[in-house]
Amino acid sequence: MDQDVALEPIFVIEAVYAPDAAETRKPVRAEHLARMAALRDQGIVIEVGGFADVSASLILIRAESEQEALAVARQDVYMQHGVWVELKIKAFGRVVRPSELAAR
Repeated sequence: MDQDVALEPIFVIEAVYAPDAAETRKPVRAEHLARMAALRDQGIVIEVGGFADVSASLILIRAESEQEALAVARQDVYMQHGVWVELKIKAFGRVVRPSELAAR
């Protein structure tokens, strides 16, 4: 591999919304967004956002294991209140600069 790039092992979670999520997320959305922003600030969440059709969210997470990554999502108010109804997870190799690995 080129010395100017590295692969960072992360996890990608697809959090599937309930059919009525557009309504049921309203009371807890501010709490969810604040938590995700805080996890980004901590470097745990790399990227997070929802599809415009309210079908699912994607979360890119730095974690030591699949279980640790899933715990982050399971602890979210969206999962606890049934806004998300299913979590699908896959390991992912994120292309970064070597200096980005050292910065964690």
